[in-house]
Amino acid sequence: MSRRVRQRRVDEDRMNKVGSPSYLVRGGEDLAPTLQESVDWTSLSYDPMLQVFTLLDNRDRASLASTCKAWRSLGASPHLWRSLDLRGYKFDHSVAASLANRCADALQKVTFRGFDSAAALVNLNAKNLREISCEDCNLTDATLSMIAARHEALEVLELGPQSCERITNDAIKVVAICCPKLKKLRLSGMRVVNYEAILSLAKHCPQLSDIGFVDCFNINEEALGKVVSLRYLSVAGITRNINWKFATESWEKLPNLTGLDVSRTNIDHVAVSSLLRSSQSLKVVCAVNCPFLQDDADFNPDRFKGKLLIAMFNNALNGMASIFEENSKEMPKETTLWLECVLSRTLLLSAERNSLGLSSFWQSHGAKLFLRLMQSSQEDVQERAATGLAAFVQVDDYEKASERAQAVMRDGGIAVLLKLAGSWKEGFQSEAAKAIAKLSLNDNAAKAVDEEGGVDVLLGLAMSKNRFVAEEAAGGLWNLSLGDAYKAIAQAGGVNVLMELIFRWPYGYGRLMERAAGALANLAGDDKCSREIAEAGGVHALVMLIRNCMYEGAQEHAARGLANLAAHGDSNNNIAAIGQETGALETLIQMTNSHHGGVKQEAAGALWNLAYDEKNIELISGLGGVEALVALAKSCMDASGGLQASAAGALWSLSHSEENSIVIGREGGILPLVTLARSQSADVHRAAAGALWNLSFNEGNALRIVEDGGTFVLVRICVSSTSKMARFLASLTLAYIFDGRLDKCVKENTRKSVWFADIKKRALKTIERFTKNYMNPQISETAASSSTPSALAQALERVCIQEADILRCSEEEIGRFVTMLRNSSPVLKTIAAYALLQFTIPGASHAKHHASLMQTARNAKLLRSAAAAKCMPRDASICVKVVLRNLEHHHQP
Repeated sequence: MSRRVRQRRVDEDRMNKVGSPSYLVRGGEDLAPTLQESVDWTSLSYDPMLQVFTLLDNRDRASLASTCKAWRSLGASPHLWRSLDLRGYKFDHSVAASLANRCADALQKVTFRGFDSAAALVNLNAKNLREISCEDCNLTDATLSMIAARHEALEVLELGPQSCERITNDAIKVVAICCPKLKKLRLSGMRVVNYEAILSLAKHCPQLSDIGFVDCFNINEEALGKVVSLRYLSVAGITRNINWKFATESWEKLPNLTGLDVSRTNIDHVAVSSLLRSSQSLKVVCAVNCPFLQDDADFNPDRFKGKLLIAMFNNALNGMASIFEENSKEMPKETTLWLECVLSRTLLLSAERNSLGLSSFWQSHGAKLFLRLMQSSQEDVQERAATGLAAFVQVDDYEKASERAQAVMRDGGIAVLLKLAGSWKEGFQSEAAKAIAKLSLNDNAAKAVDEEGGVDVLLGLAMSKNRFVAEEAAGGLWNLSLGDAYKAIAQAGGVNVLMELIFRWPYGYGRLMERAAGALANLAGDDKCSREIAEAGGVHALVMLIRNCMYEGAQEHAARGLANLAAHGDSNNNIAAIGQETGALETLIQMTNSHHGGVKQEAAGALWNLAYDEKNIELISGLGGVEALVALAKSCMDASGGLQASAAGALWSLSHSEENSIVIGREGGILPLVTLARSQSADVHRAAAGALWNLSFNEGNALRIVEDGGTFVLVRICVSSTSKMARFLASLTLAYIFDGRLDKCVKENTRKSVWFADIKKRALKTIERFTKNYMNPQISETAASSSTPSALAQALERVCIQEADILRCSEEEIGRFVTMLRNSSPVLKTIAAYALLQFTIPGASHAKHHASLMQTARNAKLLRSAAAAKCMPRDASICVKVVLRNLEHHHQP
């Protein structure tokens, strides 16, 4: 049988927002500062306590305000409720009504996500609201019109990605009429923005200076030329339907136009030249990722003195750092801030969409630009830059991903991200944690994150009350635990933090559950960590997660966690504990019928490891596990190698029982195992050959293997598999099949007898070839004649099959090989001696067990007789002598 640690891995996922870090537990010591004496916090003056309140998120602020009258008064301070970021919270009508009591008069800026949040916004009764920013809202005309009608003082309205697809020009007209103080309007994803809507904005919003119609299908270029108050205009992402001749003629007449963003459009050098030359006020044109402009090799933007064209083909991006400096004389601060906004948006979208043809640009400028923008004074720019950096390093090409991660580290990116993650602002924490998680997929970056204290930062964020923050932090821990950083996570109390995530959050948050389970599964690959997880209730947590969380990624990694907990054999009691956990085995058996390949693979992998325990074998069998796994083996012929190996491996473990072996044969499990053994994967070879070896102990199964074409497959494995263990197991199976038991079954049928004799002849030649390839008579003879245990160990190290350490044979199986030493076939004698040598090598996991079985059966006398027999092949005789030396070694007190 085989127990295997399920590989540490992560979904590219594989991969939203954070609360204030809590104190961590390291080695049982609380890292929170210890107060030497009690402090009456209510006696502190107003200003220091107000500062403390400003560092809390909305939830903690409200909670603290409910503790006493003094703090209730502080919590109601208008200073605390001028801005709300509600993206990480469930924001509905009831929450809005609750918040209205605190912030109705003070609130000036609100950021939220989702359609329900937009509909609830009016319940805040925030009549003095100045700024509204929403993401992924998919607003309707009715909702947007209601928002505009209730907030006449509105100055900034930004409706982000996936928010405007259902909005029509009628709603834009309502916004224009209801919000005359509007200064900035940014709409993303509208289909058409017509002449009347834009003209209404020009007529009713005289202070409107910043317009962005981004990723829209069509806009009216002429109407934009009539918004005379316009200073900054973005039409990024409109790849068709812009008539650049009409656009330049209209926009060059705008008296105040200072900045123009045409990134990701089909603008060419003619339009750019016309705008830069004709517009007296225009100072900056941002044209990043404009293919038509980049393809014109003769275009020289440097001839426009005092004006800046930012594109991927010129040197402007090399000078971005100096342009963004606080006291830069090259550009007014207002223009610099606008440029940071449009650049951060364009770079983020280009990185997320992995736009073609930008490899050279990313390699030269990507890391520097994102890191520079992360140090902006504008919070939304910092967030987008961190998100963009995460997308920047996440590419399918391993070499490119490694180069980008190295660029981030070279430019000091790890420290910048950790500083941002340490902020009290949840949006910063979330996006920084996401970037750290993506970087941590690179080994060198993960090491740098660990060395610079990233583990403690992520563990603190994982305890956030904000789900998005906890989710991204868990993702970072998941990726870090793929490598050596798992040790630091464990030492810093990571097991308790991850367990808390699973217990504290509802199972409906599937991505969060998946990441926490993935990190725990990786930690469980270590023996010491697996014991800690089990002691902390990890078995129950993972079983409940599989049963109650419908997110298949979470089920997959929870099952992998159970597999890893059970992978450490006799070193701990986890295998028995999982078997005794109510519903654990039943749930895993049910998961083998999942529609998700990963879930099936990990559930079968867990059963593979759990069936190492005889009691578990009995329980799994009683719950229908044998039949379920045979069905899985039949259904996974076209599945991944991992699933095939797990299905075959689970049957390998269960077939250790003679009763299960018979059931597998009766249920038709041999043919699918033979078919799986034809795989190109060495892991599948190993598992399928192991299962067939166990099954071939039974005479009926051995005959079925022959009839189903199994001998030809085993011969091929024995000759060509890249796994030495698979070759060994295939040889043992062939030895079982052709040791003489089946001769009587085929003797009566002459035709069948001839056919069987031909197959047997080929099988024995294959076994002989295997033993000659892997047996070294000189080394074996050295081992047989060695005078000291150390000399014996050195000799055996060179002939042993390392993976054979996992094989644990029964008394009957050992007896079978001992009896085979007296077989008339020299080939079978040799493979039997070689097998007994492998099973008794000192230091192997089950060598003492095997030696004890042989001593109890008093096989030593028979072994000595066999070693001295003249008919015994020389190689076999030497191996038997080594086995006798091994028995002497194990017999020593």
